[in-house]
Amino acid sequence: MTNDTQMADRIVRYGALKPCKTAFIDAHTPGSDRKENFTIIGGGVSESPDQHVHITLPHGFNIGAAGQPPNCRNSLHSHRTAEVFFVLSGRWRFFWGRWGDAGEVVLEKGDIFNIPTGIFRGFENIGDDYGMIMAVLGGDDAGGGVIWAPQVIEDARDHGLILSEEGKLYDSKQGEHLPEGISPMPLLSEDELRAFPEPGTRDVVPGYVARYWDLHALADRTPALVIGENGVLRDKPGFEVGLLTRGSSTEEMHRHDRPSVLMPVTGHWNVVWAGNDSYSAGETVLAPGDTMSVPEGLDHTAYPSMSGDAALYHVVATGDAPGATWTE
Repeated sequence: MTNDTQMADRIVRYGALKPCKTAFIDAHTPGSDRKENFTIIGGGVSESPDQHVHITLPHGFNIGAAGQPPNCRNSLHSHRTAEVFFVLSGRWRFFWGRWGDAGEVVLEKGDIFNIPTGIFRGFENIGDDYGMIMAVLGGDDAGGGVIWAPQVIEDARDHGLILSEEGKLYDSKQGEHLPEGISPMPLLSEDELRAFPEPGTRDVVPGYVARYWDLHALADRTPALVIGENGVLRDKPGFEVGLLTRGSSTEEMHRHDRPSVLMPVTGHWNVVWAGNDSYSAGETVLAPGDTMSVPEGLDHTAYPSMSGDAALYHVVATGDAPGATWTE
């Protein structure tokens, strides 16, 4: 249904996602070696040159995804900017702390987690089928990369992967070696590790986790602001996240002065846009797992295309600088 080549380049279909199986240092570590990473908008934080970036246009934030079979986990790491996940499919356990035992929470379809910056975190698929979680990372450079817990780097080395001080992966199983003059990524010292907080579950869940059906109820007549200065989860990560449902959708056009992204969770969604100097008018239908980037200044709208439950997350950049989790 898309009738504009340029707009088609801003739509990534779930079935067309190109995975990277060696995106991070734990890609050969048993228990993590079956995961797939997807970089949808922006370069993300992948450490592998094999990662495919679907949309390279800067948005002020990055969109990615992780797909994992049951009992597969993503190892403990930290970020300097926001890392927001919502569950597209499956049942997921998120855990955090230096050893992953400071706290945990289980999330299901549509649930969203704005993980506080500066803490080690990991996640695993504890469902019965392949699952997918979608991610929003703060900043065009996503904070400059991933900070790994020391044991992750040590375990990876035992299985053939070495991370350089420049944040690039080298696979000794493929005959790769660190270039001359380049050292391995140094392990964090005990003094550095003490700077990483160890919040408990009661410190994290109330202010950083929102459940899909609660948000769905809040979005019964107008879209619910999920993450923002006045959102259900209060933060200023350089973007806002809203939830739109059938009850709060409209065929009336609107626009944003910055790029925005549409990410359906349930149902199929008609997206209609008006023409301007850069794009001809058109429409398309998005399904769960699809991602659409809407250009700044373009009049558009989204509403369900059929009956049944329908909800989508909407992400738009703000003028706030990405960085540590905002506190008043």
